[in-house]
Amino acid sequence: MNLLDSMGSLRSLTAGPWIYPVVATSILLDVFLPVLPSGFLVISAATAASAALGAATPPADVPSLLPLLLTAAAASALGDFLAYRLALRGGRRMDRAIARSRRLTVARERLGTALARGGGLIVVLARFAPAGRSVVSLGAGAAGRRPEEFLPWSALAAVVWASYSVGLGWLGGRWLGATWFSAGVSTLALLLAGGLAGYLIRRPGTTPAPAA
Repeated sequence: MNLLDSMGSLRSLTAGPWIYPVVATSILLDVFLPVLPSGFLVISAATAASAALGAATPPADVPSLLPLLLTAAAASALGDFLAYRLALRGGRRMDRAIARSRRLTVARERLGTALARGGGLIVVLARFAPAGRSVVSLGAGAAGRRPEEFLPWSALAAVVWASYSVGLGWLGGRWLGATWFSAGVSTLALLLAGGLAGYLIRRPGTTPAPAA
């Protein structure tokens, strides 16, 4: 069995140009619906792409890593922007909705303090934490943070998350081959990173001190 034969059903999931709009749509919407499997889709596509790189004649229907990376990063940044704008324009209705959620209230307070002190790395950490992207993007808009305070950090978070996810899929595919097991191991590594990010955000003293 050669390398391409081992790709099996994983290749059938990610084959064809439709994978890019599906990945983009999933990432775009999971800021509002965090249960969407956007990370798994990115990793699966990258796993299939990396295994195909080792073939003598790579098939045309396997995703390419660079377009996949650009698609994931752009969709992530756009989704953050839409959530931010929605909350920013929500006015009192959004304030009331956030007031009913202790998680959103605390996130808005911590985010405001972090951004004011130059600690926008919390936005990058939140991109990995479960539902952290939603909480931070909506919290930034509801708090009335200026675009220049939030959006550059959001763009950085999008690039870091997309690079990490595609990189995990690529490494998994090169190491274990393009199999469901490989995609599962890489997804587990993404979940572990999310758990660590969530811990760092919740830990007292996480917010960076202002620069001297």
